[in-house]
Amino acid sequence: MTDQSTQQRTEQYQQLAADLLQAYQTKQPIPPLREQLPGMTVEDAYAIQQIQEKQLADAGGRLIGRKIGLTSLAMQQALGVDSPDFGFMFDDDRFIGHENAHFDSKNFIQPKVEPEFAFVLRKDLQGPGVTLADAVDAIDTVHMAIEIIDSRVADWNIKLVDTVADNASYGAIAWSEEALRLDKDDLPIVQCTISVDGEARGSGTGADVMGHPAAPLQWLANTLGEHGVGLSAGQVILPGSFCAAVAVQAGNSVTADYGQLGSFTINFD
Repeated sequence: MTDQSTQQRTEQYQQLAADLLQAYQTKQPIPPLREQLPGMTVEDAYAIQQIQEKQLADAGGRLIGRKIGLTSLAMQQALGVDSPDFGFMFDDDRFIGHENAHFDSKNFIQPKVEPEFAFVLRKDLQGPGVTLADAVDAIDTVHMAIEIIDSRVADWNIKLVDTVADNASYGAIAWSEEALRLDKDDLPIVQCTISVDGEARGSGTGADVMGHPAAPLQWLANTLGEHGVGLSAGQVILPGSFCAAVAVQAGNSVTADYGQLGSFTINFD
């Protein structure tokens, strides 16, 4: 690639990143990025995501953790991929909640919910070379969680490159303040059902998340490690959904039921 074409590509990244950041403010989605950047690759998509992360950090945002997406077979089949993706999570009261939290639906464009675990790391985790055992060992506490995903791409018309550029379609996070009382060896057998207004809409087990809920954490640590980036103690990691995402709207109440471990509810106003 010539210097001129590299410069042109960089300018395209910056413009698309700006368009996505503006969509957060205006709540007006944009056309699929793959239609705007010919031959768009996953590397292009992460470059666009990283521009947004840097701009938000430069504006005073504080990184609280990472989300991992496309870890369940249902979600991978939906996009026709066989690999996860990841995004960043910043500290913003509008997009963080706990038990019975109320989220303003006007802060989202086309929200959906996913039941998940939330892991809080007890120590730094730096790849490459991280094993599954290393990932499990790095987890301090495990919490019930619901991720609100959202798309700045019109009509959820996304492929892998679109969602990666759009911060893995991250919208918000809600997790239980109290940690679950469970043996981490039991993570794969935990069952979870998500309900909207009392109607069950999806369910799965920890094993539906890449065979083991800590496997996405292992993948993330190694993937970031290839670029010299590590995960830090105290960060919150969302390893991915038990089942396919469910659309929600104002007035809905959403509950993630973890059986004997408890349940967790959020609301949309």
